[in-house]
Amino acid sequence: MHSSRRDGLEILDRVGGGDSFASGLIYGLMELGDVRMAVEYGAAHGALAMTTPGDTSMATRREVERLIAGGNARVQR
Repeated sequence: MHSSRRDGLEILDRVGGGDSFASGLIYGLMELGDVRMAVEYGAAHGALAMTTPGDTSMATRREVERLIAGGNARVQR
């Protein structure tokens, strides 16, 4: 199974990307029970984590869902 492509991400720091993928995947499985959407949540959360420095993701569920829906990874606060 593959997630949607997210071309053009500005990767600042890859540390924490895998953990962020795992947490997004687990969230998707627990809350949605849909494997395909869980993979999308994992990939989007992992991608967002790599666009910020450090190993801790500060991405919100809204930001993850916006990226899943086709938005970009730029933070809007």
